[in-house]
Amino acid sequence: MKDRITIRDVAKKAGVSLGTASRALNRTGRVSDAAIAAVNQAVRDLNYKPDVVARSLRTRSSGVIGLLVSDLANPLYARIITAAETALQAEGYSLLVASTRNERKREASLIDIFRGRRVDALILGPCERESVELIEKLAKEVPVVALDRDFGTGSAGIVVDHAAGAFQAAQYLLNLGHTRIALLTPGTELRTGKERIAGFRRAFEARGIEPDPALIRAEHSAMQFAFSEAMSLLSYAERPTAFLCLGTRILSGALQAIRHGGYSLPQDVSVISIGDTDLSQLFSPTITSLSWDLEVMGTCAAQLALKSLDREAQPPLNDRIVIKTQLILRESCAPPG
Repeated sequence: MKDRITIRDVAKKAGVSLGTASRALNRTGRVSDAAIAAVNQAVRDLNYKPDVVARSLRTRSSGVIGLLVSDLANPLYARIITAAETALQAEGYSLLVASTRNERKREASLIDIFRGRRVDALILGPCERESVELIEKLAKEVPVVALDRDFGTGSAGIVVDHAAGAFQAAQYLLNLGHTRIALLTPGTELRTGKERIAGFRRAFEARGIEPDPALIRAEHSAMQFAFSEAMSLLSYAERPTAFLCLGTRILSGALQAIRHGGYSLPQDVSVISIGDTDLSQLFSPTITSLSWDLEVMGTCAAQLALKSLDREAQPPLNDRIVIKTQLILRESCAPPG
């Protein structure tokens, strides 16, 4: 049986010292570009596979970043995860992903599991009732990056400007002549939900009118919730003439309710999706959508996590990256009939 290739074999093949080979592989200390190139070539020639467990014990680094999101089935998260994984792999890190199912207790349990696996950093997405104190407490023990949720000092985060996006979408519908606009978004205890409701209200206030509070529905993100809420709203004597809803399961439920009620888009009801998904693009008629760059979100989250691991980075991270939104006009909106 052939002996296992070791880092000593890599160093010998590259013509460098064992220490230089180690620094080149672990990306620590000062190493010349020529030495890095020689070591990388030796790794490829010898098909060297590092002992991950031994390296973890030696460097006190697992080479793994943990990422928690509320719903792995959400296509918006899928694109963020893919971008983050690509960025981390390019730097020699792996991504460990899990779903909190939007449950705070499950989030706490998964954080404990991830820390038990000695992840080098955590990226935390929105979850049920968000706590800035949780982020601040965790940041004292492990680097934390907040993904579209509130965070305090000593950590970093990337957020979408949902308030401006909801303002823009509501303003567009108001310009078309709609005033009975329903907003369907996940709960008011989430930063994303609070921001959307605030932007939605601000668009009405700019016109000197008040939105009907009965048309603002903020519950758990589920198709069942959206279908029943939309059916209830459509049964009103003064029903909504437009819907602004999160473009995942909520959009699916709302569209199902609209068709079930015998209404047509955009002749009877206009719809705007918060988030641009395949459903928005492939549904007939195509759905006008509020969009933001998900790939940039994933890449930036990964880069912030890597930056937090730089032992020479002083003081602790307080970076805040804001992603802007844009409204993509399609076929699902028209003046009220």
